[in-house]
Amino acid sequence: MWKDLISLPVSAMDVPAEDLGAVGEAARAVIREAKQAGDYVFGGGIEAGVAPVRVAADGSVTSGTSPQTREFDGGFCVLELPPRDAAVRWAAKIAGACRCEQELREFGYDPKRSPASGRSRRIDDGLGTRHTTQSAARHRPAGVAPCAIG
Repeated sequence: MWKDLISLPVSAMDVPAEDLGAVGEAARAVIREAKQAGDYVFGGGIEAGVAPVRVAADGSVTSGTSPQTREFDGGFCVLELPPRDAAVRWAAKIAGACRCEQELREFGYDPKRSPASGRSRRIDDGLGTRHTTQSAARHRPAGVAPCAIG
């Protein structure tokens, strides 16, 4: 099983104010479905009222994000799923509920600790070329995007 991050920035949601309640309920319904399926790990929204900080190795704290980081806001959920196509299906359900495109990313794993260590995997280069190799993690091309719900 691999963990997938489905997320969306606040700016992706262009929903009329009168529809926000329906969108929220639809998103919660998808998350309830993911929980019932046993796929849900964690989710929520980035708290806009709490400013980000950077913490150095010596423990010093600096206000703001890293210069390379674009604004990070909105919602997300983490699901634990076997194949890539399952992650795409969940991201599509969340996109439908949130009425906006979702971003899908896969968490990397330490090969020495991964339960999939030594198993073969399929690699899709995003251009339709598929390769088979031995690896501890499943590789996926960049894909879909989500609304944060938890």
